[in-house]
Amino acid sequence: MNTIRIESLLLLALIAMPIVACKSSAPASTDAQQPANAGIETAIAHMKQGTDFLELPAHIEADPSRVVRVFPPLSGRMLGLRVLPGQEVKKGDVVATLQSSDIAAARSDFEKAKIEVLRADRALTRGKLLLDHEVLSQADYYELEATDQSAHSELDRARQRIHELGFSENNTSDEVALRAPISGVVLDIGTATGEMQRSLDNATPIATIANIDSVWTVGDVFERDLATLKPGREVQVVVPAYPGLDLTGRIANIGDAIDPNTHTLKLRVILPNPKHTLKTDMFATIRIPGAERNTIILPATAVLHDGEKTSVFVVNASGKYEQRPVTIGRRFDSGTIKSVEILTGINDGEKVVTSGGALLRPNNGE
Repeated sequence: MNTIRIESLLLLALIAMPIVACKSSAPASTDAQQPANAGIETAIAHMKQGTDFLELPAHIEADPSRVVRVFPPLSGRMLGLRVLPGQEVKKGDVVATLQSSDIAAARSDFEKAKIEVLRADRALTRGKLLLDHEVLSQADYYELEATDQSAHSELDRARQRIHELGFSENNTSDEVALRAPISGVVLDIGTATGEMQRSLDNATPIATIANIDSVWTVGDVFERDLATLKPGREVQVVVPAYPGLDLTGRIANIGDAIDPNTHTLKLRVILPNPKHTLKTDMFATIRIPGAERNTIILPATAVLHDGEKTSVFVVNASGKYEQRPVTIGRRFDSGTIKSVEILTGINDGEKVVTSGGALLRPNNGE
């Protein structure tokens, strides 16, 4: 009987050992469970007072009255071009050097004019003596005077022609230096070393120089907005090339001719540009302040886009994330901070997901 009892105890012990071993071999977990809202950032939406803006697409232009195109004064071969696009030049700087045979013809005319002046002066002197001795009539003397004056006028014309070509009457060189007529920036060049140039017949200038100490910002305004725009009104100019640059100017002019294709008029704002920060043909936006209104501004990361639909996630009263369609308005770009105006869909004081909303989409789960 004792033997049977001992055997029963041993059997029970053998059965219990695996169970104890299993319980003791299971290690305790040290990893914390990842919270359900990891990567989600929220903020309270507040209604703020803002200014409604009319934004006009625009671009930067040089003042046409300060743009000069340099044409060759005579025909010849381009020996050297001294400037490149974007280079700043001072008035009187050499832009290019031209070699021409036209100057030979100008000098020949000048030498002939000098000979005629010498001949006319001698004839007038001789006529004066004859007139004093009553050998020459007064009428004939007047004719000699007229001939002498005509010869001197022709000499002055020939001398002026040489000066216009950039030469001196005492110089024998056939090379002429073309100089910058104003100080400014070279916008474009239309020739190269070795090319032949034709005076006045060449439609392409050697170089185009513009003074951009002040520039025009020219925008397109629709006719429906004309009633609220007047010359002298203060506006803001935003240039995408310089996100942090704040420019303020006034409307200088609103054009009278409507573009038949776009039904817009040209609006011009003049801006000082002493450091030449603004370049011609840069894109810009003219922002014209209007009425003040209450609006909600959210970080751009809060808005989710699905085709043309936009939405945000809002934390409802039960603490759940609710996707809600919204209507967006203006976009703001202040350096690294981008934000967007919410026109409809969000109420003042609601908690909105500002980052990580894509993780809450239905296909990602909450």
